[in-house]
Amino acid sequence: MTSDQKKAFILLKAVIFHYHGLDESEQAILNETADKLQAHEELQWVTEFIASDEYTAFERAREFLNGLAENWDTATKLSYLSIVWEATNKKGHITEMEATAMFKLAKDWKIQKELISLVRKK
Repeated sequence: MTSDQKKAFILLKAVIFHYHGLDESEQAILNETADKLQAHEELQWVTEFIASDEYTAFERAREFLNGLAENWDTATKLSYLSIVWEATNKKGHITEMEATAMFKLAKDWKIQKELISLVRKK
């Protein structure tokens, strides 16, 4: 995974978690992801990106991710959202706000049907 791919993946997870306010279990998941991907610099970049304006973080991240997603195939887009869905489930639940945020991205990426199908199987 390139540095930009790591940034995108961690940003996707982080912005979903921050959608309603980041808690300790979510921060632990982000740290675990950074460890697994050897992406601590990318996690720091994501943290600064979100902290620069938490109120607009989702829309700014959405714009950033949409620009990158233009170069991703459907399988990659779906894989990223699926992994984030699983990560939110790891903490015991997915909030309506988190699900809505993921479905907004799926709509932007034109993979709504695929994500709905995937979620129904889980």
